[in-house]
Amino acid sequence: MEKSRQIDAAPHQIGYARVSTEDQKLDLQMAALSAAGVRPDDVWSDKASGLRSDRPGLAGALKACRPGDVLVVWRLDRLARSTAELLSIGDRLQAAGVGLRSLTEHIDTSNAAGKLVYTVIAAMAEFERNLISERTKAGMAVAREKGRRGGRPAKLTDKQLALADVLMADPSTTGQQVADQFGVHRGTLYRALRDFQRKRTLKA
Repeated sequence: MEKSRQIDAAPHQIGYARVSTEDQKLDLQMAALSAAGVRPDDVWSDKASGLRSDRPGLAGALKACRPGDVLVVWRLDRLARSTAELLSIGDRLQAAGVGLRSLTEHIDTSNAAGKLVYTVIAAMAEFERNLISERTKAGMAVAREKGRRGGRPAKLTDKQLALADVLMADPSTTGQQVADQFGVHRGTLYRALRDFQRKRTLKA
């Protein structure tokens, strides 16, 4: 059932909060949202890892937003697990005439300064994708010249896996391209990523 809303002069705020496991508490985020002026009845929440795509609380929050509203989160990583996903949600909100406000990062796209920050984030993400694409193509060219897919280290570092996780979130990048970038088999990459994501979820 859609939550009720009151008519105010100020932009209507919809809150979203998330913790990764059932054992964790939403209290800190709920208190921050309340202090920011979000009414308890307008807060949607999930107790699920950010890796999961089926987050009913987030779906409800996005559906509840109307043109002129502002979606408020305690921190951006509560909303999205990657820059690509964050930009996707941000673009969806922008197209619907809805602002995005992060209390921790002090970003509010409903004003000029916040829009500028969001534009910079989008530009940096685009630059990162282009840079990674160039490196991937260069690595594949070198591998072809050597008649192999590059060296195959027995283990990827956490830093490499964190970068691989970001790359895999981009729909324009294939698993094979990422595997080639790091010189491993695609299956090796997938297994390492599963272990990396599982460990990160336990720490969240």
